[in-house]
Amino acid sequence: MTRVNFVTGIAVAILAICIWAYMNQPEDEPPWPPRIQGFSFQPMRAEHNPIDKKYPDEAQIDEDLALLAGKTHAVRTYTIEGTIVKVPELAKKHGINVALGGWIADDPERNEHEIQTMIEVAQANTNVVRAIVGNEAILRNDIPVEQMIGYLDRVRKALWVPVSTAEPWHVWKKYPELAEHVDYLAVHMLPYWEGVDLDDAVDYVVDKINELKVLFPDKPIVISEVGWPSNGRTRQGAVASTANEATFLRRFLKRAEEEKYTYYIMEAFDQPWKRVTEGAVGAYWGVYDVNRRPKFAFSEPIVAIPNWYVLAGISVVVAMILMGLLLNDSDTLRRRGRSFLALVAYFAATAAVLIVYDYIRQYLTVRTVVVGIMMFFGMIGVIAVLLTEAHEWAEALWVTRRRRSFHPVWMPEDLLPYVSVHVPAYNEPPEMMIETLNALAAIDYPRFEVVVVDNNTKDPQVWQPVEAHCRKLGAHFRFFHVDPLAGFKAGALNFALKQTDPKATIVAVIDSDYQVEPNWLRDLVPQFSNERIALVQAPQDYRDGNENAFKAVCYSEYQGFFYIGMVTRNERNAIIQHGTMTMVRRQVLEESGAWSEWCITEDAELGLRIFESAYDAIYIAKSYGKGLMPDTFTDYQKQRFRWAYGAVQILRRHMGYLIGRKSNRLTIGQRYHFLAGWLPWLADGINLFFNAGAIVWSALMIIAPKQFDPPLIALSVLPLALFTFKVSKIIYLYRTRVEASVAQTMAAVLAGLSLSHTIAKAILMGFLTRNKPFFRTPKMASGLALLKAVVNTWQETLALLVLMVAAVGVYLRQASTSLDLQVWVIMLVVQSIPYAAAVLTSIISGFPSISAKWIGLHKMKPEAETT
Repeated sequence: MTRVNFVTGIAVAILAICIWAYMNQPEDEPPWPPRIQGFSFQPMRAEHNPIDKKYPDEAQIDEDLALLAGKTHAVRTYTIEGTIVKVPELAKKHGINVALGGWIADDPERNEHEIQTMIEVAQANTNVVRAIVGNEAILRNDIPVEQMIGYLDRVRKALWVPVSTAEPWHVWKKYPELAEHVDYLAVHMLPYWEGVDLDDAVDYVVDKINELKVLFPDKPIVISEVGWPSNGRTRQGAVASTANEATFLRRFLKRAEEEKYTYYIMEAFDQPWKRVTEGAVGAYWGVYDVNRRPKFAFSEPIVAIPNWYVLAGISVVVAMILMGLLLNDSDTLRRRGRSFLALVAYFAATAAVLIVYDYIRQYLTVRTVVVGIMMFFGMIGVIAVLLTEAHEWAEALWVTRRRRSFHPVWMPEDLLPYVSVHVPAYNEPPEMMIETLNALAAIDYPRFEVVVVDNNTKDPQVWQPVEAHCRKLGAHFRFFHVDPLAGFKAGALNFALKQTDPKATIVAVIDSDYQVEPNWLRDLVPQFSNERIALVQAPQDYRDGNENAFKAVCYSEYQGFFYIGMVTRNERNAIIQHGTMTMVRRQVLEESGAWSEWCITEDAELGLRIFESAYDAIYIAKSYGKGLMPDTFTDYQKQRFRWAYGAVQILRRHMGYLIGRKSNRLTIGQRYHFLAGWLPWLADGINLFFNAGAIVWSALMIIAPKQFDPPLIALSVLPLALFTFKVSKIIYLYRTRVEASVAQTMAAVLAGLSLSHTIAKAILMGFLTRNKPFFRTPKMASGLALLKAVVNTWQETLALLVLMVAAVGVYLRQASTSLDLQVWVIMLVVQSIPYAAAVLTSIISGFPSISAKWIGLHKMKPEAETT
């Protein structure tokens, strides 16, 4: 790392640590009293679950009561089932009173057992100071009010201690007749569940208790549950965190002393089993964790993350490593570019550290561990894509100079090398081919030939007019019709190579629809005077962008790669070779094994082999020829499918070279660009699995809302952040580097998103299969009818509908307004956008008569090259 990079890193690290420190300033709160009124007490450990009748043994219960001895006057229980029946007897040894609870549900037989046993236990233990018949049984609609009144009257008649049932404050207001059958009101005050902001929570409790005092002036009130969770989903203004739990409880305890409340803190120990009945948040209401350790300080100032300095240090170290990778070989980056990458690195590192920290603080099960591992690798993938996108953003904009700009080379005419121009064709319209040949005939260059290879075209009326036109143009235009010929385009190019004039030292290739500029060869061939140069590439360009709205959209999308991506790749001699407007040194082409017929992107694969042999390439971001774009969205998809599928073929064949496992002469920069350049496509493939998982999880949230909560907010935020960053990058770079209009920029975003599903399928098929048919991109085809356009995107349409139904269903079904739920719904909607883009683009292609003027098409102005 250079001195400038180091200073930039240190400056951003100091800023990051200051932010960590600011966000974790100690907050003074009232101290915890030496002894509180009472705890809600459930002595279950991690391995226990009362739903499955798995209770702790008496020794474990005794240990818990011993821990609470001297810290509380009383405990409150909820059932007398299993070993819990022993709580009063064991509590008496430790000087702890008991508010004895009996569980009431929609099971009359169990209710009868609970009530009878509760009466017997209360009569046998003098430290039972009150009885509570049922816990939120009315709220859950387990039994009608009339049945509860019968239970209450029966227990009150049998016991001398005061009797009540426990319900939230609003249930007492809704059913005031209950108060006539209790000795006191056992009231649950849990402002978190009602979405109350932490700073208003204690006042909220007091206000509601005062309302009940007015309504029931003759009844004592016991707050039978009051608390705040240390982890879980955000509900409106209520944020679950350890610091917030500590703050609420310490504030409440001070206010309770002033108001002379009788209360039971919810609860003594965390109860992981409650996740099944209350969702994830149900596990985290304890003052002590499941291992019986205090979760927060009782008297010291409260810090949001007590060990924040450790996390800050880890994030700084991770960020410095990321910066070292991002800023390697970055001597041309301006200060703004370095600062931008440093900020992105620190943001990514900090986010990763916080996500991991937050996740491991959960009570982990086999399921959450598996999900966590998948989430971790997904997070690494998202961060990797984010960093590579940021790197291209910085190098596209904020550089002091271009290290490998194109510089014209002049050569005397008698020294210009002989060039063989190869034109492969298959079933191409003869009138289009004739225009291509006429443009080649007009080239201003002294020594060249044109070899046209038509492979496997069956109809003589298609290829014979082209053959005749070649004869008309002269001896240096040679035509070959070969049928059969294996190997698709690569096979045709290899055939052309065998027919090449022995004098030719340079092989140039164009597609059959390209009309080249007369100065193409004269401007670019002299670059081969440098013996290290084996490849000279000009951009693909198109002449039919004004033909209709669909082609205008496609044209906008194409520009980004050729005037942004290729320019930055050229800085490290790592361009992607394309099968048109390309020139190759013949000797290198033959020595490297010619065109690979196993790969459907034989051009990009050849370029990589040339780099592996330590040769150089030159790219000029100036158009020297223009072809025709796909006429329909289906053809547009097929073209991109071929590019993405071929990328996977190349990765599978060359991965050993790219990661350095096999000996080769690729530079670090070249390896980076080939891996990072295809990383967004790989991410599209993985995103297909993410979407499938999101749909399944959403379905479970709809079917069983109590058992399936929204995923952790980080799982939603990561894809949202990546989507936002990528779209922002496209908009910013198109507006600044390509100088596209707002309409053209939006068109580029639309077209790029519309191909996401196609790319995802190609990536998956690339890893699952070895060979797919070569998809020729038809030229001058008839436009799609609207119905056919929609039918051709049936997969995208189905995915769009399923995601939208999932978003609406989750929103309506989940009885929650938590931030996690809202972000999850937003994520589902955002994930549907690429599918909507595909449907819209396909519909646009179905109306070829729509003018390009609707997107305000005009000539884009990419960065000028020296000519």
